[in-house]
Amino acid sequence: MESEQLKYPIGKFIKPERITLETISRWIDEIEHLPLLIRGATQGLSEKQLETPYRSGGWTIRQVIHHLPDSHMNSYIRFRLALTEDKPTIKPYYEERWAELHDAKNGKIEISLILLEALHIRWSLLLRSLNLEQLHRSYIHPETGREIRLDETIGIYAWHGKHHLAHINNCLKSNKKEVK
Repeated sequence: MESEQLKYPIGKFIKPERITLETISRWIDEIEHLPLLIRGATQGLSEKQLETPYRSGGWTIRQVIHHLPDSHMNSYIRFRLALTEDKPTIKPYYEERWAELHDAKNGKIEISLILLEALHIRWSLLLRSLNLEQLHRSYIHPETGREIRLDETIGIYAWHGKHHLAHINNCLKSNKKEVK
């Protein structure tokens, strides 16, 4: 059970029965503010801290930081595809393989922090412009065949950011003795 809590420190995403415009607005706020929270959580971390896995068998803090813009760029593109095509089938990516690439394992986190900030400014601008019809547009995930609406996807990525922020914060708390 401890491993499940370490893997999903805020629990798994649960789609609300009814997604309201107020819920969507709150989720967009969370997406918009995530880069500031990530920057704050990682400010002043040592190389040793960045190389600390958030759980046994999990990614290092550095890999988590690089994963966020990788994942969110893919989502941003999926939004644009769903808004400009009729139920496109999106291309999944192997996030675990991306996390093993040299830049994700060794790159300076500042690069991904800047990328995350710029991406979230642009993404939030797009999300805030969507009307109800656009929020109900969807894409198809080829691995599951499931049609996923954009309003739900906003919630998934609001959760995703908080999920990885909790990984970072929990890792730093549990390794507080080693901090700096």
